[in-house]
Amino acid sequence: MSTRISLAVGAALLLLGGVVPATSAAQDRSVAEYIAAIEGRQETAGPNGHGQKTIAELLEEFGVPGVSVAVIHDFRIHWAKGYGIADVETGAPVDTETMFQAASISKPVAAMGVLRAVQDGLFTLDTDINDILTSWELDGGEFTRDRPVTPRTLTSHTSGLGDGFGFPGYDPDDPLPTVVQILEGHELANVGSVFMERPPMSFEEYSGGGVTVMQQALADARGRPFAEVLQADVLGPIGMANSTFVQPLAPELDRNAARAHDSQGRSRGPKWHVYPELAAAGLWTTSSDLARLAIEVQKSAIGESNRVLSRTTVQEMLSPVGVGDFAVGFSIGRRGEGWYFSHGGSNWGFRAILLAHKVKGYGLAIMTNADGGGTVMAEISRRIQEVYGWDSVADPVPRGYEPPPERVVIDVDEAVLATYVGTYELSDELSLTITLEDGALHVHPTGQQKLRVLAESETRFYPQTVAVTIEFTTDDDGVVDGLVVYQGGTETAARKVR
Repeated sequence: MSTRISLAVGAALLLLGGVVPATSAAQDRSVAEYIAAIEGRQETAGPNGHGQKTIAELLEEFGVPGVSVAVIHDFRIHWAKGYGIADVETGAPVDTETMFQAASISKPVAAMGVLRAVQDGLFTLDTDINDILTSWELDGGEFTRDRPVTPRTLTSHTSGLGDGFGFPGYDPDDPLPTVVQILEGHELANVGSVFMERPPMSFEEYSGGGVTVMQQALADARGRPFAEVLQADVLGPIGMANSTFVQPLAPELDRNAARAHDSQGRSRGPKWHVYPELAAAGLWTTSSDLARLAIEVQKSAIGESNRVLSRTTVQEMLSPVGVGDFAVGFSIGRRGEGWYFSHGGSNWGFRAILLAHKVKGYGLAIMTNADGGGTVMAEISRRIQEVYGWDSVADPVPRGYEPPPERVVIDVDEAVLATYVGTYELSDELSLTITLEDGALHVHPTGQQKLRVLAESETRFYPQTVAVTIEFTTDDDGVVDGLVVYQGGTETAARKVR
């Protein structure tokens, strides 16, 4: 059988990789195979050139002693693993229970506690913050004449509050200011006071100081310390057993806590800094516990869990407030063809990221113990998205004007189907593996999802979910020697290599 060979190999299988839901991916590889695909050298270097290094090599190159990874798939933790060293002074390894500072990922966790208080009727998201605070008062001046500062604006960085600083934390041996002293810029505090720069809802300006105002308001409303409130209302109900907002970290927990390291992976002196700004930067946790929180948000959003928030209330965490890209706690944004909620974290010697899909039940949490952790996290995140086939890396579905062709399905003898089993090479980087499972052929493109295909003749097959046809070819002796992929008006030939 003669065929026309197309050079458009890359385009020939775009739809196989771009349209099939990633939720089917875990059915095709074992967990160990997924981990190996992410840990090892990648087939391409990637946009930053880091893909051809193993995770161990990435840690060494960028001076990151350790990293903890948790991957969410189908609304559950698919796997979690630690790599490298938690503390260069002791040599303790990172494991799945090693605690890291979540840094600013504390903010959406705290926001969940705020929403729980809203759900319990203590205040609303649009209540004037001065009607909630009892231990301090925010002076809004003329900026709040027409619109007050509220929990909604404080948790979405649209309150109009300025502070112009991040929180550097405190040496464990230093005296700590109270939250009120921090807000007022007391001499014990290592940052300035919070102040109004503009009317609320004018612009988004990231404000850890604003989140700290909300911390004090929530503690006042509950009549209990903030760490106790979050343990009772968020961490405990979700099952975040290796997490706490208590600062400084208790000795019994510190035994399994990571050390802070600089950008070369060296100890920074004190094991870690203390953050009385709990809502903004004070959470100690694990990647698995962060994944549990993301899963709870995802499942609450589809009405399958309400351990903390109802389906209605959790939408406040997933819907931008109207100015900027923040909802109540999380940043919301489009990545590729999907919408995701996320937050990053950067404390003294720690870096972290939490990223999850709004509706598809997948995500990731990555935590590191060094100032140089950002590059390592970005590369591991990229690999997870590529290997699992997230819609963040999918190509848009091409617009079509013709109805799909009517297809017929016939039965083909398994003896005939067996002759098609093998690997077919389209290019040096792309092959199709054909398998026979449960009486049906399946096609598995390199790095993509496996698809079951139906027969419309003894030689022509198609998947139900993608507008593509695969036709097997034979040599002069009738032996199967290749196949042709028909898709989008192109024909791409592949030879059988084994």
